[in-house]
This record gives sequence, C-alpha cells and structure tokens, in this order.
Amino acid sequence: MKVAVTEIDDTRLPILEHLRELRDRLIKATLALVLGMAAGMFFARYFLEVLIAPLQGASELQLLKPTENILIYFKAALILGAILASPFILYQLVAFVVPGLTKSERRYLYLLLPLAGVLFALGVAFSSFVVLPFTLNYLQTFLSDLFKAQYSVGYYMSFVANFVLWVGIAFETPLVIALLARLGVISPEQLRGTWRFAVVIIAVLSAVITPTPDPFTMSVVMLPLLGLYLLGVLLARFTYRPRPPVE
Repeated sequence: MKVAVTEIDDTRLPILEHLRELRDRLIKATLALVLGMAAGMFFARYFLEVLIAPLQGASELQLLKPTENILIYFKAALILGAILASPFILYQLVAFVVPGLTKSERRYLYLLLPLAGVLFALGVAFSSFVVLPFTLNYLQTFLSDLFKAQYSVGYYMSFVANFVLWVGIAFETPLVIALLARLGVISPEQLRGTWRFAVVIIAVLSAVITPTPDPFTMSVVMLPLLGLYLLGVLLARFTYRPRPPVE
C-alpha cells in the first residue's frame, strides 16, 4: 500500500507572512491613532468652537439625542488624533506597500514623515478657515426667505468633520508623491506624462469632497490641490532614486 504524501505549497507561506505583517502594521497604526485621539481630547472643545464659528449665529444647532454631544466630542478628538498620528500611520503604509526598505531609505522616511502631520494640519486649517465659511454662507443664504436653518448638531458635525478630514488627507499628496519617487515606485517622467489624468482625478476628487454643487467652492478646493500636485512633482525631481533590480 502506498501512502500519499501531501506536499506543502510554498507559495502560501509568503501570503501568510504578508497577512501577518499587514495585521501587525494595522494594529500599530490603530494604537497610534488611539494615542493621538487621547491627546486630541485636550483640544477637542477648541476645535469644535472653530468648526461652529462659520455659522456666525445665523443658524441654530440642536441636540436630538442625549449622547450626541459626547459622540461629537470624541469625533473631534479623533480628527485631531489623526493629525498627530498621521506620520506614523503613513510610515506603516509605505513600509508595507514597499517592503525591504534599506537603512538609508528608512532614515529618509524618518526625516520626511513629520511633514505628514504638518500637511494634514494645513489641510484641516484650510478647510476650516477658508472653504467652510464660503460653503456655509452659500447654504445659509440659498432660499433663506423660505426656510430657516436649524441644524442637528450630529448631522452638522458629521458634515463638517468628513469634509475637513478628506481635505486633510488630500493635502498629503506632495509627500506621498515624494516618498514614492524616493522609493523608486514612480519617476518624474511618469508624473509628467500623466499630468492630464492627474488634473481629471483632482477635479473629480474636488467635486466629491466639496459639499455644495457650486463651481466656485469646487474651484477653491481644486486650485490648492493642483498646486500640491505640482509641488509633489517638483519634489519628485529631487527625491527620485531608481530601485536596484531584484536578482
């Protein structure tokens, strides 16, 4: 009688290792976000005051649920935590997407990634102090002779929080481009050859992010994103390093 020998498929081992690495990096990124959120709780009230300020007393905010104010407080702390944790989260993402980083590449990441928090904060500030007042002014004055604006606190804060969060993420564009160029994933020639597609993508992204359908508000969001893309292309010229061929 012959006993069948089951062969171990070696191709499964790298997949399992990648899944374990993904799990570990997700856990680390989540812990960083939780710690950032804990720190953001000390500034959440001030951040909420900034987000409510564009209403300028023209509209009233109403609590519709007993726990709504607590949930809003933690949502504001979560956004601030994302700002603080963004350098570490971006590092985990880059390290997973581009494995086998050399010592010099890791050192370069450590020097460049603090800019992630700065760019994220600039995006949140830009959306809070520039775009949001224009947007709310448009919404409050549209058919104001027929309707009186009385917003739910939960809906208003979800509306505002999602908007500033996505603008903050979009402001990471130049840093992501510079990092990918440094790691040899993309080259300046590829970026110059696909700039038309980048303009279309930015236009679609601006339309999705912008909460109002008017082209003026969309342009207010689109123009800085185009400038950030051009900045990323410029940075790519200085940071690009072709990756050595895999033997």
